[in-house]
Amino acid sequence: MSSMKTALPISLLALAFSVGGAAARELRPEDINTASIVSIGTEKLAPGDPDPVIVRLQVLLDRAGSSPGVIDGLSGENVDKAVAGFEAMNNLPVDGKLDPQVASRLGNAPIVESYVVSAEDAAGLVDKIPEDYGEKARMQSLGYTSVAEKLSEQFHMGIDLVHALNPASQFAPGDTVWVVNPGPPRDGKVKRIEADRKTGQVLAYATDGSLLAVYPATIGSEDNPAPSGKHKVKGVARMPVYRYDPKRNFKQGKNNKVLTIPKGPNGPVGTVWIDLTEPTYGIHGTPEPKLIDKVGSHGCVRLTNWDVEELAAMVKPGVMVDFVKGSPAAPK
Repeated sequence: MSSMKTALPISLLALAFSVGGAAARELRPEDINTASIVSIGTEKLAPGDPDPVIVRLQVLLDRAGSSPGVIDGLSGENVDKAVAGFEAMNNLPVDGKLDPQVASRLGNAPIVESYVVSAEDAAGLVDKIPEDYGEKARMQSLGYTSVAEKLSEQFHMGIDLVHALNPASQFAPGDTVWVVNPGPPRDGKVKRIEADRKTGQVLAYATDGSLLAVYPATIGSEDNPAPSGKHKVKGVARMPVYRYDPKRNFKQGKNNKVLTIPKGPNGPVGTVWIDLTEPTYGIHGTPEPKLIDKVGSHGCVRLTNWDVEELAAMVKPGVMVDFVKGSPAAPK
């Protein structure tokens, strides 16, 4: 028996919250920790302003195994897809809409906590990441450009949200800053992966057939479509170097020669490459997590670095990867 749902998709509303009269744009830790995810209408924020309620919702979804991608406090399709993924994982009617049943199952735990910046956080930084692959190839590594960027990936946050929670911080070793806690990575054994080219989702299924995790993904593009059919995982490379071959893959800028681009989270394929039996194709990370399912890829499956790291820890060679059009965890 299905229940009636009257809530609107997250992408169509700004959720209200109750924090004793404080304004959402202040982004104090307590605003997020005491926010209530209820859909009772709309409240317009300035363009680009993170909403404490959306931050809370994104973190709770992330902890539950249905990734919203970047936790940035902004509503959009990736949030709707994460709600739909959560519904599918919990055998609820799948429509991508937040309603009281979904909200109650997500729980009401604290979201923001303090973190002390360490000397390790400030190590291995680079001044900047060039766009040109030829310039990238001349670098020793493609590390983070700031402590704030490093923390943003560690805690699955958008860089703007990191700064919004810590407007006066220099992010120097010894500084105490505010971060969200996305919880520990999912664990288990993945038997099968679905890459949904229509909705931009990767679904990981456990050995018992249950849905173990759901991720927003960029899967190919109009000019460089992803493969179709079934393929298998060949292996996993962590912190991979990237071999650029303009004749075999694509042409970047004016680079006509084969290049070896060094490893690092800001490399072209991020921190992990899950190799597939289809030559030149893989599931990999990205140096620009905020663009997941917003900008096309060169045919591969692109996830945030933290999502592909989580997935890579749960797969082994031989896992089936099925490229489909239309998943059971997509908003209706």
